[in-house]
Amino acid sequence: MAVWEKVLTQLAAAARPGIRQARRQVTRTLGLPPGDHHIVTYRGWGGAAGLFVQGRVLRGRPVAEADAADPWWRNAWSAYRRLGSDEVPGARVRLSGGGTEQQAVSDREGYFRAWLRPAAPLPADRRWHQVTVELVEPRPAEGPPPRTVAHVLTPAAAATFGVISDIDDTVVRTDATSFLRMARLVVFGNARTRIPFHGVSAFYRALHTGPRGGGPNPLFYVSSGPWNFYELLVEFMEHRAIPLGPILLRDWGWTGERSMPTRHRVHKLEAIRHILDSYPTLPFILIGDSGQEDPEIYHEIVGAYSNRIMAVYIRDVGGIGPRREEIAALREEVRRAGSDLVLARDTVAAARHAAEAGWINPEALPGIEADTASDEFADREETEQEAGG
Repeated sequence: MAVWEKVLTQLAAAARPGIRQARRQVTRTLGLPPGDHHIVTYRGWGGAAGLFVQGRVLRGRPVAEADAADPWWRNAWSAYRRLGSDEVPGARVRLSGGGTEQQAVSDREGYFRAWLRPAAPLPADRRWHQVTVELVEPRPAEGPPPRTVAHVLTPAAAATFGVISDIDDTVVRTDATSFLRMARLVVFGNARTRIPFHGVSAFYRALHTGPRGGGPNPLFYVSSGPWNFYELLVEFMEHRAIPLGPILLRDWGWTGERSMPTRHRVHKLEAIRHILDSYPTLPFILIGDSGQEDPEIYHEIVGAYSNRIMAVYIRDVGGIGPRREEIAALREEVRRAGSDLVLARDTVAAARHAAEAGWINPEALPGIEADTASDEFADREETEQEAGG
């Protein structure tokens, strides 16, 4: 586990009781209603055999959407509230969709997960399906029970491949190798102020539509970040026009006896296997960065799923010579397994490789280059503003 993860875990575990107390105090001071419960749903996936629905039951009111003009203190308060989420264990929810319904019970951290088996074939022309989620127990003190909608993806029959992408320092800049910079971005920024990695938006849209625009090819996002920041990531992707897809995060478990799982590698391997096993005939492209363990994790996946992985794209975040030598050795093993590992200096290099392989339309390259230049300019402006104080 990275140093910043250990530090953030210790801070969050120590601060959790204070976060809840502060939230209650602010509510009383401002004379706000205490709120009851709400349901957070996470985008799931499935097919003819069933729909995988997942979510969480929490006390209090959800964090409001961000605005680019929000001051740093409001962003910090939102991050504080997310880290101090007040889960409801043993909550019972009703899932309704596909002509059927069933119930699920939340675990000790408030999470619920279930496979919903449709009573009739799902509409073939629809990629996203809606499942209504309603809280059955505990009942609210007054008013109707909380209800929301879960969105579940079923890939199109015309899809030629899928994409599984890392998030931190692959899609969104978090500076995960630097605790101080990561903390500043996560705590004092918001979904509207975060900058994607240069050119990612246009490149992922090109992968989504495919070489002939027939697609759409499904995209999945896997990260070891906590579920507490799920809604922030969705808001960020919508704002930056990055194709939406299921996001698989991790329960960090802010408790005194179990502060956080340290199974970064195991979590990502299990999540990727879950996706690949759900679509046994669909090949995939894997995308990550060289900062942590993505090359090693993807190398293991290539070995376990022979002929299923079309390519592995690793964004080169720099580093000393031995790290590049390690990745070069992995690349040779990946190639012997029948795939390819591309260590790309930027998004444009990966996009050119994909265009040459016939996975994206070459006509998309100018747009990806323009998107990359635009993101680089925004990044420089932000860096200069920081330097200016």
